[in-house]
Amino acid sequence: MTLKTSLTYFTLILFFTLLPLVSGEYYVNLGSQIMIAAVFAASLNLLVGYGGLTSLGHASFLGLAAYVSAWLYLNMGMGHAYSAPIALGLTTLVGALFGWISLRASGLSFLMLTLALSQIVWGVGYRWVSLTNGDNGLSGLTRPMPFGWDLEDSTHFYWFTLIVTIACLYFIGKIVNSPFGASLKGTRDQDKRMSALGYDVWKIRWITFVMSSFFGAISGLLYVYFNKYIHPSVISITSSAEALLCVIAGGSGTLAGPIIGSILIVLLKNYVSGFVERWNMLLGVIFVFIVVFMPAGLVPGIVQLKTRLLGDKK
Repeated sequence: MTLKTSLTYFTLILFFTLLPLVSGEYYVNLGSQIMIAAVFAASLNLLVGYGGLTSLGHASFLGLAAYVSAWLYLNMGMGHAYSAPIALGLTTLVGALFGWISLRASGLSFLMLTLALSQIVWGVGYRWVSLTNGDNGLSGLTRPMPFGWDLEDSTHFYWFTLIVTIACLYFIGKIVNSPFGASLKGTRDQDKRMSALGYDVWKIRWITFVMSSFFGAISGLLYVYFNKYIHPSVISITSSAEALLCVIAGGSGTLAGPIIGSILIVLLKNYVSGFVERWNMLLGVIFVFIVVFMPAGLVPGIVQLKTRLLGDKK
């Protein structure tokens, strides 16, 4: 990790650490939403940025973890200490199955398979009323109390989310900077050459898909704890597309990119929409601007711009 990258992460951590100390409850809750979106986008970035596998069904894992946790809590009377690991384990198993199916194809076919599988999950969420309560969703949930820490308080929940987010991003960083991460990038750039060198390209991608679903499941637990409610719309293609926008806008294949992209998308969705009626149009304009002037994303684009400016001064 370079000095510039370390400074970027330190700045982001410092910003999120100071936020609840200088702002009210609204911005604290907004910060929690940004971090949940960042974990979700970072999990997708494992596939898109480092594996070169564009998925439009990643919301399935967020929704599955949230639904399983909520259902076990409401219908089986399980506490969060039991429902959370079961939800993570079951969602990861589903991710292993979906990866086994989806990775039989590549490129556009892979994208369509992930979309089709997610639509199956979305259909179950809407139509299996006896299990999911259909369009009414599951409500009446509470937040966990790890080690007696009351997360019903928005500030406490913010700190909890910050700790989980830092842990997730730390482990994702360890993965992508490990020898396995190097082999994953190799399959992204030169899959045939990697195969010729003796690497099992399919297995590397499948393991990445499973890990991606696991981190997506963590974001699902954070999501359901934050909202204390889960609705089938969370599993829709819109949720998957928003995560993909976060990755592309911030910069795929970078650790900071999904965080910056999440800040942009969540602010537009929750804050700017209160002042601009057609905020979706504004999002489209911003996204077109990024694609045209910073095709690699905001983080790489800003780094390149800074390098050019400093180079011109020299």
